[in-house]
Order: sequence, then structure tokens, then C-alpha cells
Amino acid sequence: MTRELLRSHASVRKYTGELISKEVVVDLIETAQMAASSHFVQAYSVIWVTDKDKKKKLGELSNNEFQFGTAGASFLFCVDFKRLQVAGQKNGVEIIADSAENVLVGVADVALFAQNFVIAAEDQGYGICYIGGARNNPKEISELFGLPEYVFPLFAMTIGVPTKRNETKPRLPVQAILHENNYDVDRYDTLLDEYDATMEDYYASRGSNRKMANWTKQMADFLIEQRRPHINEFLAQKGFTWK
Repeated sequence: MTRELLRSHASVRKYTGELISKEVVVDLIETAQMAASSHFVQAYSVIWVTDKDKKKKLGELSNNEFQFGTAGASFLFCVDFKRLQVAGQKNGVEIIADSAENVLVGVADVALFAQNFVIAAEDQGYGICYIGGARNNPKEISELFGLPEYVFPLFAMTIGVPTKRNETKPRLPVQAILHENNYDVDRYDTLLDEYDATMEDYYASRGSNRKMANWTKQMADFLIEQRRPHINEFLAQKGFTWK
């Protein structure tokens, strides 16, 4: 049952508008908290966005206004070392949050926590969508929600009752992901040609938003330039100024 649930994931961007109760939200958060955490630092916090104006603004700042309008609940998932700073102060020390390692730890903690949240939500029949667009305007979003030093938004998320179930996108073949003992780059030419053909068939035949596209071209177009170059400066403003 769990395996089938995990294999059926597809992002949802349009919901019925049915609100999700606080009881359900708390249950999802408690379930998410059982995810693994590096050294048990639990370097995450979540903003549940219930204020209509703030929700609208978050949608605008993340370039995803439409789906926030129909979602049953909206969230902002954050890397959080402020709580750890307070823990240090209670013990008479000033923690060192300012390191690349701690940013990696925080990102991993949030990702693991969020995926537990997603699985718990989908297990109850809800749909979800991760919104990396929250990093388009992290400074403005931080100000909108009063995020202090050592706290920064990683992504937003909408959840709710989906108006329809989307098809699951074919993932890369296992042979492209799983390497045994040594990394094998030589296999990619053949495997990626095959995967491009699979994705072309998928995009041409899916139920909505059909198009002519493949994976390698999409990735080439996406990664041909630096993404969100403002992030370095923003993280420095949040107290993460490692060199």
C-alpha cells in the first residue's frame, strides 16, 4: 500500500477550495516531525498561511498565485537555526550557524520533514505541490512573514482536495540512477536517448497540456544560466556568510 502510494505521486495545482482543518494540519506536522534529522537538530519551521492577504502576496512573490487561490492549506517551509541559537544561549554559548555544512544540514532536514508531510497528506487523499518559486523573492517573503536571522524560506507548498488526478510522469530509468561500486558516465548517451523518447511520448499523449518536449532539452534550457543568483546575497543577509 505504501509502495503504491509513493509510486502514484503527481503534483496538483488546482484544488476544490475545501479548507483543511487545524486538526488535520497538526496531525500532518506531527507525522512529518518523525522524519530523520541530522544530529537531531530539527532545523526546520513551517509557516501556515491562513491570512488571505498574505496568502495572495505569497502567491504573487512566488509566481504561483493561481494555486494558492484554490488550495485547502498553504505553507512556507523554512530552514531554521534561530531556535538552535536560543538553545545555545540557554546553555551560555553562541552557536556557529554560519557554515556551508549547516546550510546543507538545514536543507536536508527541511526536505526530509516536508516529504514525510507530503506522504501523510497523500495518504489521506490530498494532493500537493512543492513551490520552489518561494526562492524568487526570498527577502520580500522573509519580511512578509517576519523571518528572523538564521531563518530562510526553502520552498512553499499547497495542499488540498484535487479537482482531478494528474498522470504520473515517467522517471529516469533505474540504470541511470543506480551505480554499482563506481560511477559510470558512459551509459548516459544511450539511456538519455531512450528516456527522451519516453518523455516525448508522455508529453504528446497526456490528458492535458500536451506538447512536444523531451527531458534533455528541458534540462539544457533550464541550466544554461545561473538560477536565482540573488540567493548568495540573501543568505548572507540572514547570517550565513561563509567563504
